[in-house]
Amino acid sequence: MKQFFLTVLGVFTGLILFVVVIPVVLLTVAVASTAKPTTPANTVLELDLRDGISDQPSTNPFAAFGGSGLALTQVVDGLHQAQGDASVKAVLIRLPEGGMTPAVADELRQAVHRFRASGKPVFAHSQGFAPTGAVMSTYMVGASASELWMQNTAGFQATGFSADSLFLGRAFQKYGVKADFEQRYEYKNAVNEYTQSDYTGPHREAMTAWMTSIYDSALSQAARDRKTTAPALRTLIEAGPYTAEQALANRLIDKVGQVEEAETAAKSRAGKGAEIVEFGEYLSQKGERTGSGRSAIAIVGGEGAIVTGRGGAGSFGGGSSIHSDDTAEAIYDAIGDRDVKAIVFRVSSPGGSPEASEQILAAVRAARAAGKPVVVSMGAYAASGGYWVSSQADWIVAQPTTLTGSIGVFGGKFVLADALGRFGVDMRGLTVGGEYADAFSPSQSFTPAQRAAFAGSMDRIYDDFIGRVATGRKLPVERVREIARGRVWTGAQALPLGLVDQLGGLTEAVAKARELARIPADQSVRFKHFPKEKSPWEAISEMFGVQTEAARALVMLGGVMADPQAQAVMQRVNGERMRSQGAVVLADQPMF
Repeated sequence: MKQFFLTVLGVFTGLILFVVVIPVVLLTVAVASTAKPTTPANTVLELDLRDGISDQPSTNPFAAFGGSGLALTQVVDGLHQAQGDASVKAVLIRLPEGGMTPAVADELRQAVHRFRASGKPVFAHSQGFAPTGAVMSTYMVGASASELWMQNTAGFQATGFSADSLFLGRAFQKYGVKADFEQRYEYKNAVNEYTQSDYTGPHREAMTAWMTSIYDSALSQAARDRKTTAPALRTLIEAGPYTAEQALANRLIDKVGQVEEAETAAKSRAGKGAEIVEFGEYLSQKGERTGSGRSAIAIVGGEGAIVTGRGGAGSFGGGSSIHSDDTAEAIYDAIGDRDVKAIVFRVSSPGGSPEASEQILAAVRAARAAGKPVVVSMGAYAASGGYWVSSQADWIVAQPTTLTGSIGVFGGKFVLADALGRFGVDMRGLTVGGEYADAFSPSQSFTPAQRAAFAGSMDRIYDDFIGRVATGRKLPVERVREIARGRVWTGAQALPLGLVDQLGGLTEAVAKARELARIPADQSVRFKHFPKEKSPWEAISEMFGVQTEAARALVMLGGVMADPQAQAVMQRVNGERMRSQGAVVLADQPMF
């Protein structure tokens, strides 16, 4: 059966060659004689944040099938390039109505300020600020713009920060599900959702603390940008909600109007004949910033839950994960690259497997042992396993609202036998071997001996975590035990505790890496990104095996399409197709 599918795939490859490649070549001959670049000399970049934004671009070549959009690191890089691009005169940001990930908002605000420092304006437009989640972080990004617009029918309902937790304790008790878990310790609150019906004291304490820190940070930054004081802005914000006209009268925004009016205003500032260009299109034309010079800084990315193994290329779309084999290998590749003088490890993870985290941390230690400084740049989260992999870096940079720490561990199982029995389903188990063999069976609770053994393993993992943090952060073990216990901190809270070294984003992390690597300030550096994204052709080759004729054919086709001349042809054809449909397409980028 497998051979049959491979044969079909081979036939399909042949069809691609004759139906796609040859017509493209013929079409290019016609296009080449008529194509003329129509890049607007005065460009307004439109950055639409309403569909959400990930921390990092996916390395999965099929990620586009999962509907993935812009990544924060790409946006920061794109704004940096746009600062020095003479054709880009302004930026227009479309704000989401609800809350935005606070650390993402922090990094966007910093990038907006750097762009504005080049003398170019930023316009932001909102169709309302809804009372959901961290909406103050969304407002903070809008407040950082040169002009903040709001639609006339929209409401300014950003009056604070709200979050909801779902507790299943009573439902589990009612339906006979037993959550049999161990946690280290009282602030490791993920377990509470399965065992409680309300916040415990420590849960409420920790959550209120980090929510307050995020809210205060957003108020402080927005107040600075709106040229007022944080107490004054707090009083005004909390007296809401407001209509758009009321928000304007209270100087919370600058203009009331439709997005088309904001676009017109931005184009007017940009100059005669200015046109709107989507940010994603600009990024695809400019490409990734690589820098120049003999010395290089490696950028190693990691986003999502930390798991063992490899990610593979066979998944079409889907969420991000940090696979320990892939991430450790990326760090070792950076170690082995003679041009790389330092490593910036971008971590955005809520945690995961201790084993996977330790494998990655071992690679971080290897980099330091090889004389290559490691600077961690924390994204939205670097908690639990995310902090484990970061703990022994030379330097840690976090946003004020990054959720970090959570130095703790939890584990267990759900016992389902009683619940299923109520529906006439009987669960029974058989065991061969030692008493611990069926410890994680869902048919029964832990026996006293099993619980003792499992609790012992939780203690060992927790002690290992404490030890790694104490070593990496140069803190006494007892001090780490005081600030650990599974508690989540924001970056602003973690800084005085010694869990992070500096507040900032990727830009600040790169600057610190240069400093630690002793690269002179007047010397250019290159940026090398690890792990490398696989092309779709390489991914298909892995999926079907390079020994097959079908896979070889696909790889050959991939090689043809990877040729710079072939890529130039495809860019020209695609550009002409988009222009024929009325789209704004930037000038063709030279291929070297």
